[in-house]
Amino acid sequence: MDFTPTEEQRAAAELAARIFGDLSTHERLTAAGTGSDTGLWKELCAAGLVAAVADTGLLGLVLLLEEQGRTTAQVPFAASCVYGLLALTAHGSPEQRERLLPGIADGTVVVTGAPADSGVRSASGRLTGVLPAVPWLRDATHVLVADDRRRLRLVRTAEAAASEPVELTAPWSAGRLTLDGTPGEAVGAAGAYDDMLATARTAFAGLQAGVCAGSLARAVEHTNTREQFGQPLAVRQGVQLRAADAYMDTEAIRVTAYEAAWRRDAGLPYAAHALTAAWWASEAGQRVVHTGQHLHGGAGADLAHPVHRHFLWGRQLDAYLGCGGELLQELGELIANGEAGT
Repeated sequence: MDFTPTEEQRAAAELAARIFGDLSTHERLTAAGTGSDTGLWKELCAAGLVAAVADTGLLGLVLLLEEQGRTTAQVPFAASCVYGLLALTAHGSPEQRERLLPGIADGTVVVTGAPADSGVRSASGRLTGVLPAVPWLRDATHVLVADDRRRLRLVRTAEAAASEPVELTAPWSAGRLTLDGTPGEAVGAAGAYDDMLATARTAFAGLQAGVCAGSLARAVEHTNTREQFGQPLAVRQGVQLRAADAYMDTEAIRVTAYEAAWRRDAGLPYAAHALTAAWWASEAGQRVVHTGQHLHGGAGADLAHPVHRHFLWGRQLDAYLGCGGELLQELGELIANGEAGT
């Protein structure tokens, strides 16, 4: 294994860090409310960062999502890359790729997804069911849906029976999607669902690594500048131990996400590794964002404080693709059935 970024991956991550750092500011996030920052999304697409994922692979996307997570930037970057660009590149037909990938790259087509078993029924290419909380639905032109037989279907949001905004824990521009005989074009064959789910788990684990790193960085800055009894809070052993534990948890999320992404890019089995990364993102992620908030003391309880956004994102990601217990059970079944790979 070699997780050293290529020159192209490193350049893309540095550019993403610069754009997110410059534009995903506290003031812009406050102005966006629970919606997306459309100006930031346009800048990312214009810089070619969405298109770059086709060349940098899943590991490259994980590196980019770390930078998004550090600033909790409110754009559909993870969703459109996972459920759109990577899913169609791997499983779309030549016609689908030709029709949709250019628009995904320039941001005029935004794809989101409902990866979990949703109970959506499929008959003769038409879908019926309700997806109660689809992240980034308010921005999406298309939704990648898994039907009741674990087949991937791509739905145009304009053709859905209804789409209405809902609020999640994190400000992810979410919505409730109602399908009633809605056309859904098939994407991929058998196995496409499992690959898409493992890809999503890996990518969102990378996003969680960034969320945790950003929360910890804010906590370190606060405890080094906030004084109590004439000394910075950071000199106290209890503060140091909690910060050290949070750092180790963050690194565990990061390295497991890197390994799963590297294995996918190398064409190796990675379902068990994606589950491992998702488990760390769920279990360790919630510990880290709680620590970030606690180390801010009373300021961390302020809903308007920047560190609170990391807390909200961390808790949302904790449950988005399955909470820790569910993931651990699925991983155990995979190992017991001899399907974990090496």
